[in-house]
Amino acid sequence: MPNTYTQIYIQFVFAVKHRQSLIHPSWKDELHKYITGIVKNNGHFVLCINSMPDHLHLFVILRTEQAVSHLMKDVKGSSSKWINDSGFLKGRFEWQSGYGAFSYNRSDIPRVVNYIQNQEEHHKRSTFKMEYRDFLEEYEVNYDERFVFHDPV
Repeated sequence: MPNTYTQIYIQFVFAVKHRQSLIHPSWKDELHKYITGIVKNNGHFVLCINSMPDHLHLFVILRTEQAVSHLMKDVKGSSSKWINDSGFLKGRFEWQSGYGAFSYNRSDIPRVVNYIQNQEEHHKRSTFKMEYRDFLEEYEVNYDERFVFHDPV
């Protein structure tokens, strides 16, 4: 739409179903490239992506023509299908339902990118459950632990 100007920076955080440690280092870079392609094909721009075995962080510049929920449905659905079709796992891969989406100012970009790039170091001190709860509390998001923190099986 002409004369529409936006800068919307969103960090998405989502987990493997039951927080299982299924994202393996041998194929996580391929996963990141695949998800980056999905985001780009939807007209958005990836600032940073990184994952741990049980969850993923995705930081994007979001265009206004697509709802956050539609982008996440595409990213999670397409990437889980790709993982399953690629045969990386013996069992079936699924993302846990839901996601976190947290907005930032332009001045926050270097800090958020650094945080995402250094997930391995961060998680030596903090679990995903602690990290996600911290996000929800910092952003004052009302949540019900019964639906957010499904225990690993």
